[in-house]
Amino acid sequence: MDTLLKTHNKLEFLHPLHGFSEKVSNLNSSKLQNQELRCGLRKSHMKLSRTALIKASSSALLELVPETKKESLDFELPMYDPSKGLVVDLAVVGGGPAGLAVAQQVSAAGLSVCSIDPSPKLIWPNNYGVWVDEFEAMDLLDCLDTTWSGAVVFIDEQTKKDLDRPYGRVNRKQLKSKMLQKCISNGVKFHQAKVNKVIHEEDKSLLICNDGVTIQAAVVLDATGFSRCLVQYDKPYNPGYQVAYGILAEVEEHPFDVDKMVFMDWRDSHLNNNIELKERNARIPTFLYAMPFSSNRIFLEETSLVARPGVPMKDIQDRMVARLRHLGIKIKSIEEDEHCVIPMGGPLPVLPQRVVGIGGTAGMVHPSTGYMVARTLAAAPIVANAIVQYLGSDRILSGNELSAEVWKDLWPIERRRQREFFCFGMAILLKLDLKSTRRFFNAFFDLEPRYWHGFLSSRLFLPDLVFFGLSLFSHASNASRIEIMAKGTLPLVKMINNLIQDRD
Repeated sequence: MDTLLKTHNKLEFLHPLHGFSEKVSNLNSSKLQNQELRCGLRKSHMKLSRTALIKASSSALLELVPETKKESLDFELPMYDPSKGLVVDLAVVGGGPAGLAVAQQVSAAGLSVCSIDPSPKLIWPNNYGVWVDEFEAMDLLDCLDTTWSGAVVFIDEQTKKDLDRPYGRVNRKQLKSKMLQKCISNGVKFHQAKVNKVIHEEDKSLLICNDGVTIQAAVVLDATGFSRCLVQYDKPYNPGYQVAYGILAEVEEHPFDVDKMVFMDWRDSHLNNNIELKERNARIPTFLYAMPFSSNRIFLEETSLVARPGVPMKDIQDRMVARLRHLGIKIKSIEEDEHCVIPMGGPLPVLPQRVVGIGGTAGMVHPSTGYMVARTLAAAPIVANAIVQYLGSDRILSGNELSAEVWKDLWPIERRRQREFFCFGMAILLKLDLKSTRRFFNAFFDLEPRYWHGFLSSRLFLPDLVFFGLSLFSHASNASRIEIMAKGTLPLVKMINNLIQDRD
């Protein structure tokens, strides 16, 4: 369900899938994984035609996955010329939405920017979903290719919540094209490479790329996602994991209203004939997230909200197949598939440090939901304005001092306190089984819209979050209240202790 579907480079918890160990490091490698996976599957399973209907196994589903298609934008990018030896004001490592947004805005102020990415013209391969009001606030409505008037949540077989909040799918080609066009017109230079390491001097940093080129920059921004390759952490990294498998498919039909997207479907009757799967789902539940584009084209994603360790991908796929079979959804062909693993929570990076971060590498994933894209796009102007302000100020700041000021604007104390509360929420969610999870979300979506809207979109800060928590407790059933008190007491004590210790 995350707005940014990415893969992580240290997936030690994932079991080998049909003989292929799933340890992927970036968006594109999940697609490569499918190619290798299919090779193994074809040795032991009969090859299906592209129009074959889905059978009762995840391997049959995976046989329908098409060959990887890497689509690139038709842009003539102005390339960085290392022979000139110029020191750029900002080097952005990573060409995702957040990195390009900062590059675009810093360059608009007249500063020199270099964007470094191995595939700068490649269209982001994964689906992004957002609440429409979030993109409207950033003047990005033209970058939504599909919108739904609202969303639905299936708590169980009898209970359904109608959410009166429009939802949209990002047109990732349009969004990247829009950003690249502005970057090009603002004079951003591009370098097609990976950064192996960064060497810091007092007034500049040297980025050593894998092609032997060295780029000098006053400020370095790490926008590489969850790889955490440049930003440093000084505490053990033990996040929860949101794991999901999704397909964009042509189907014979599906049972969903095309005017509403399915935000969460916690029903489990599809597992009645598989006791083992049902028991696993009862302990660590997964839900369906679905975007119906028409009566026969739909995006379907089976998702584990958060678990530690993460749910194995094979388990996720088996649950999806059982659900689709129960719903009578027969797959005719698959346009795209996605493997999604999102680290949630865990410590913040060292604050401050010389390299500035944004997005996953800076701990900006919502610890309770996995949401990130809208949050990081909204944070891009904050980072950009800080860089422009401190680079362009009359004060002469060292590299460390300048980065410290940017970090302070990115993670002010109110944002750190907000994140601490979200981590408290994640700690409770980690302990909930299916029945408890249903009771939790039954109460959550009964709250006043300003509360659940604000929680999901990171708009509530600590004072409002306290009232949110009290309201959630009052709306909860007696059983849910007992669970929250029993399972939330230690996380609450930890949160309060962290809030007391964290001071500017």
